[in-house]
Amino acid sequence: MCWLELWIRDGRLQGGGRVCNQPRTGRWLDCHPAAVNGGQQLSNGRLESVCVSGPELFQFNKTVEHGFPHQPSALGYSSSLQLLAIGTRSGAIKLYGAPGVEFMGLHDENAAVTQVHFLPHQVGLVTLLDDNSLHMWTLRAHKRMSELLEIGRFTLTGPPGAPPSVTRVTAVLAHSSGELLLLGTEGGHVFIVEVPGFRELEERNISVDQVASRAPDDYMGRRNLEHVEALQENPVNPDHVVIGYGRGLMVVWDLEKQCVIQYIPATQQLESVWWTEDGSYILSSHSDGSYCRWLVGGEDMNEEEEKSDIPYGHFPCKAISKIIQHCKKEGPPFLMFSGGMPRASYGDRHCITVIHGKMHVALDFTSRIIDFFVIKDGPQHTGDPSALVVLVEEELVVIDLQTEGWPVIQTPYLVPLHSSAITCSHHISTIPLKLWERIIAAGNLQNTHYSKKLWPIRGGQNLAPDPPQRDLLLTGHEDGTVRFWDASGVCLYPMYKLSTAGVFDTDADPNDNMNQGTEGEWPPFRKVGCFDPYSDDPRLGIQKIHLCKYSGYLTVAGTAGQILVLELNDEAVEHTVEAKVVDLLQGQEGFRWKGHTRLDVREEPVLFPPGFQPFALVQCQPPAVVTALTLHSEWKLVAFGTSHGFGLYDYQQKRNVFVRCTLNPTDQLAMEGPLSRVKSIKKSLRQSFRRIRRSRVSLRKHHVNNTTKIQDANARLEAELAEMELAPVQRKIEARSSDDSFTGLVRTLYFADTFLLDSSHNTPSLWAGTNGGCVFAYMLRLPPVEHRADEPVTAQQAKEIQLMHRAPVVSVVVLDGHGVPLPEPLEVAHDLARSPDMHGSHHLLVISEEQFKVFTLPKVSAKMKLKLTAVDGSRVRRVGVAWFGSNRTEDYGESGLMVLTNQGDVHVVSLPSIKMQVQYNCIRREDVSGIASCVFTKHGQGFYLISPSEFERFSLSTRNLVEPHCLVDVPLHSHTSTPHRPQPDNRAQSRNTREESEDAESAARRVMEHALLNDEKVLQEIQKSLEADQTSFLENNVKSAVA
Repeated sequence: MCWLELWIRDGRLQGGGRVCNQPRTGRWLDCHPAAVNGGQQLSNGRLESVCVSGPELFQFNKTVEHGFPHQPSALGYSSSLQLLAIGTRSGAIKLYGAPGVEFMGLHDENAAVTQVHFLPHQVGLVTLLDDNSLHMWTLRAHKRMSELLEIGRFTLTGPPGAPPSVTRVTAVLAHSSGELLLLGTEGGHVFIVEVPGFRELEERNISVDQVASRAPDDYMGRRNLEHVEALQENPVNPDHVVIGYGRGLMVVWDLEKQCVIQYIPATQQLESVWWTEDGSYILSSHSDGSYCRWLVGGEDMNEEEEKSDIPYGHFPCKAISKIIQHCKKEGPPFLMFSGGMPRASYGDRHCITVIHGKMHVALDFTSRIIDFFVIKDGPQHTGDPSALVVLVEEELVVIDLQTEGWPVIQTPYLVPLHSSAITCSHHISTIPLKLWERIIAAGNLQNTHYSKKLWPIRGGQNLAPDPPQRDLLLTGHEDGTVRFWDASGVCLYPMYKLSTAGVFDTDADPNDNMNQGTEGEWPPFRKVGCFDPYSDDPRLGIQKIHLCKYSGYLTVAGTAGQILVLELNDEAVEHTVEAKVVDLLQGQEGFRWKGHTRLDVREEPVLFPPGFQPFALVQCQPPAVVTALTLHSEWKLVAFGTSHGFGLYDYQQKRNVFVRCTLNPTDQLAMEGPLSRVKSIKKSLRQSFRRIRRSRVSLRKHHVNNTTKIQDANARLEAELAEMELAPVQRKIEARSSDDSFTGLVRTLYFADTFLLDSSHNTPSLWAGTNGGCVFAYMLRLPPVEHRADEPVTAQQAKEIQLMHRAPVVSVVVLDGHGVPLPEPLEVAHDLARSPDMHGSHHLLVISEEQFKVFTLPKVSAKMKLKLTAVDGSRVRRVGVAWFGSNRTEDYGESGLMVLTNQGDVHVVSLPSIKMQVQYNCIRREDVSGIASCVFTKHGQGFYLISPSEFERFSLSTRNLVEPHCLVDVPLHSHTSTPHRPQPDNRAQSRNTREESEDAESAARRVMEHALLNDEKVLQEIQKSLEADQTSFLENNVKSAVA
């Protein structure tokens, strides 16, 4: 608990009480009226007592990861649990069920997950890593919630002196009994391990010598069997398994009799095997693009001839890496395999072929195939195939096999955020219901090509409460699209996609349809999936987004200086969009733009579908990247900025209000475009040496000072320290030179209705902050509402502030008379915020990379500041205003600044006293792209990219948390998989039941022993207990000896 008691007497703060310093979990109470605004009572200027707890407001949590796992490497599925598992190269394991049911685990080893296997009829799974270790995971229920826990690990150990290949695991089979794991190795051996205790059953192991001893002589005479490529269980008789060796030989092995039943001597290199559901055939796929069908259990079964089929001709083909077959109750079976394409013509394609009767389709994916499986209908999941689930390197694709044309089922999660590279993001909280429904309606019109079938993976229960509000996350992409995501809950669900490419003339063909192959083409390709990393024109990339949730106006800005203003329309409209060219250089001579050209606008009318439709376009000249953008829907104004200056555009009258050039005459680097600029190493070194020289000169000047001045300064310093609290040690910060590159780059733009000329008349204003530490303030004169469409908006510069150290200005905020940030446009009109206090004096908060500084308005005199760089060396990268509500008192909360630094730390700074409240480590300091991608919400949460395809969600608020709350029940054990076994009598059944109970108890005991012996905390407690007992024993002996 962090608390402080205060008394106010005659307007002055009197001391009292104590402060508990808990900087990482607690909060310092601010000594200002806003700190107690809302929850505390102030009577006659007297505050009797205040007690506020830091944990009531602030708590750091990383809650959920949105998007598609980066670099997936393994896929698993449990039909009994209806859970999907994905392993990654970084060692993560992620489980997904019904929407909202998500689990994540991380292996301690920094190794890739190569295989994932669920244990049948259990809530456990086994993972194999590329360091040859096996790991047991389970879903444990705790307080009506399931947790994914690792409960054991195991590594095969061979005989002394054996090479590593003997125990290098290449194939894993989780036996249907749920009690055994069969591990095929690189040396050709098969080890049998009991689970969950990972006990090797040495007497049941299958050595390569046992298999080779009775193999055909002509087969063994050429070379050894090589590694175990595949293991498959007989669906009808679990005692029979097929072992497939890399050389091509397949062996049917009886686990009970421990002998070979049948040899299948294939001659081609083996890739995979599949045992048909009736147990009568084994399918094998090979490296030459062929597959074979082998009869099991027939007469002369060891002498069956090899009958291969090459689906795509006799030209050299790529390997068929996996083949499966599923039967239907009526009609021909489904045959599916990956690979097998003609090597010369289509060797670079990533395809899965689906053959069903006369239907033959080659599903063409845009990234490498990891694995695939089929989901079946029915309560026991033994009915007709219903869906094909394919995991490729960049997305998850689910195909509906029961609807004509086999359409794709839209995924409610695991959506590839990076279908085109993310270039920016924008979050909007508390979306009005009407706007929400209109966006959904526009998105539904874009999804008509998807299947109407429900999502087939429905395991677990989502116990999370309904989101308290509707939140949107907008992502801008390299291909000129803006995607709208439902960010209210655990699932980041796609709602709507806006494309801006149609406004411009590009190399893309608008009639090009990816999903249609040429009629009569062989192989019969069909493009599937939405991952498309290639942009037709990089100038289309979206760099800034701003949406007004009250009016439905949206503005987006791009790489080539284009700013589009759009409005939401429920009907399709065809019209032209005229561009307003704005010269930010204002005719300055001597500057020549060396970057890319601007985009050409289509002259002919364009048909815009229902949704957000552009009606105004501003084109900056030079066409540099737009670095700042804001919109004021009540005033119908858009402000924009680049590295050359900023401007104001009236989108109601479609005219430019004013332009201000901020380009430094010495900054030639700003004239080079981002697509062609390679920063000069010589210039960087020159600037570094210049800073070093300046620092040396300043040091020499300090040495010149005489001893008397130093003694006087020390005396004054000691006197001041005696009267005031010692401040943190501050490092010296060198002032940045005006010659530094990009000093004119506009970093932030801000609209405010505040006091600029005098303290009695508020006026609309526009504020702009630059990379050179300069803040410009423009007073805006808006005509009356009745003449708004006719009379022009005018602007006049009123203020200009130059920060001493010329640090880049990251953000600007105006605080009202109560010290509260001004509300958003139209927020008060919709009764969603209190009207700002216009009676007290307003303050301007300027946030630079190095410090927070408060100025009074309208005089613009410095009032207070908070140094950041001088204290801990970090620099501000992202800032957002947020509301932190108490988790104990419903009607209490405080406004604060969420701050992200270049060190990856997040801070909360109080308003208006600008005191540091809490600090947490959030992002690794080396993760520059993650820091650059961070976006804050209005309620104390944030998002940042942990990979090109994943957002990490975090929260600093105790009240606003979005995290999974889900439960997975243990499935009932099914015995339908062993119909061939005779029914035992009552005595045998009783004996078997008792033995099964004892086996279960021993297995549980082994798991508990393993968990205890692998838990460091438990071992430490045992060690402490033993040491304490030993100490007390020695003390007693000493006492008795003395006595």
